[in-house]
Amino acid sequence: MPDYHEPTEELQSKDRNYVRALSSLKEEIEAVNWYHQRVAASDDEQLKGIMAHNRDEEIEHACMTLEWLRRNMPGWDEQLKTYLFTSGDITSLEEEAEAEEGSSESGNRSDIGIGSLKSK
Repeated sequence: MPDYHEPTEELQSKDRNYVRALSSLKEEIEAVNWYHQRVAASDDEQLKGIMAHNRDEEIEHACMTLEWLRRNMPGWDEQLKTYLFTSGDITSLEEEAEAEEGSSESGNRSDIGIGSLKSK
């Protein structure tokens, strides 16, 4: 199969499921691209509406697959939490996340989570 670069018998079931999900995600994104181009190029408003609807369905499918990957394949959850639903410069988000991670790690050395024992 063209989606596999290693012998399938050497891959665990979960790894084959990752391949299935990743292949499906690629196909859905490709379909979004195709439909979007057709919408942009069409001069028939009703046809544009149908194809826009189809494009949006493909976006839904891609998002569902992405959520499955987030829940199941290592690495996705952390990266999606860093980059999705944010504002500002996307390229600086990694640096900000690393800085926050570093400050929380250094803060945890002296704070064991029970707060201050000093009277206020």
